[in-house]
Amino acid sequence: MYGAVKDQLTATLEEIRAAGLYKHERELASAQSAHVSTAAGEALNFCANNYLGLADHPDVVAAAQSALDTWGFGMASVRFICGTQTQHTALERRLSDFLGTESTILYSSCFDANGGVFEVLFGEQDAIISDELNHASIIDGIRLAKAARYRYRNADLADLRTQLVAARAADARRICIVTDGVFSMDGSYAPLVGICDLADEFEAMVLVDDSHAVGFVGDGGRGTPELFGVADRVDIVTGTLGKALGGASGGYVSSHQEVVDLLRQRSRPYLFSNSVAPAVVAGSIAALDLIAASGDARGRLRSNTRLFRSLMHEAGFALLGDDANPHPITPVMFPGEDGARLATQIADHMLGNGVYVIAFSYPVVPQGKARIRVQLSAAHSEADVRACVAAFSAARAAVT
Repeated sequence: MYGAVKDQLTATLEEIRAAGLYKHERELASAQSAHVSTAAGEALNFCANNYLGLADHPDVVAAAQSALDTWGFGMASVRFICGTQTQHTALERRLSDFLGTESTILYSSCFDANGGVFEVLFGEQDAIISDELNHASIIDGIRLAKAARYRYRNADLADLRTQLVAARAADARRICIVTDGVFSMDGSYAPLVGICDLADEFEAMVLVDDSHAVGFVGDGGRGTPELFGVADRVDIVTGTLGKALGGASGGYVSSHQEVVDLLRQRSRPYLFSNSVAPAVVAGSIAALDLIAASGDARGRLRSNTRLFRSLMHEAGFALLGDDANPHPITPVMFPGEDGARLATQIADHMLGNGVYVIAFSYPVVPQGKARIRVQLSAAHSEADVRACVAAFSAARAAVT
């Protein structure tokens, strides 16, 4: 039987290769850091979500190592059977205190958190209104719910209002507006003030996935709700431990007490997945300790981001994002029919010269809007940033 299936799958893989969309995984021979070892040699790393440089921070590593001796390697169980340690509940309390919410529930990943929240809270009588550029995990999670689905154009408050009017006209019991806090392919912020204003007007809830903001956006690193002053107006925050908060794995939903209590009873990814590994829990607690005193790191991250954008503008590259309020995700654009090929060639050339970046093209991003997504870190030095810009310029000269 597999003979025919094998031929079909092989044909699909060849179509992906022919379209130039085949993804090759580049192996690292070192810890995740601003400087990494690859098969091509040593490289500056500008494509990780390691925003505060905590993935290899000695305090985080030491906490994880100690946890192996104290708490063991794995839980071998789900939370409600025998998979809850004292440190799991301690991390949940720490996240709630940090985010200013009533309660938090841990998941194996933020993908699981987004996959487990909607089905529990929203049924056939309800409506979910989602930004068109929301993360794949949100899209998949919404599909699991039986609620009516509405989609609005990216960050378009007028279109959001139109969808809210439609949901109210359909007599929805509960309405939830869902958005990424930061859109990961564009490095842009959701207009949370306007979203919360509309939510108040239409008596809707607001859910924000803040994975690309928690730990480093806002004065205290509490994410986009803090940045825009709407922390008390956002009902549900989902996020990850796998980016700025140590960069390992794990995710969470942080919300009102009743929301979290119901998720503990009925959320399938929570009830049927192993608990977050003990070493990850301990390392994440250590990361939160560091973030509480990481104002300098957040300042370095902002400085690196502004320097990169300034130098790239001077070099004549087209960037997405807001120069006045930039996010460390900085897409370098290569538009047009030949953009995907050019972005890939430039990224390959840069790796050969010791700078690691990744090109993105359709279907990951819209047709004709290929880009190299650069991600700055507090662990980068000014010299690292300047070397990255120089590598972009040299690659452009070499391949065009």
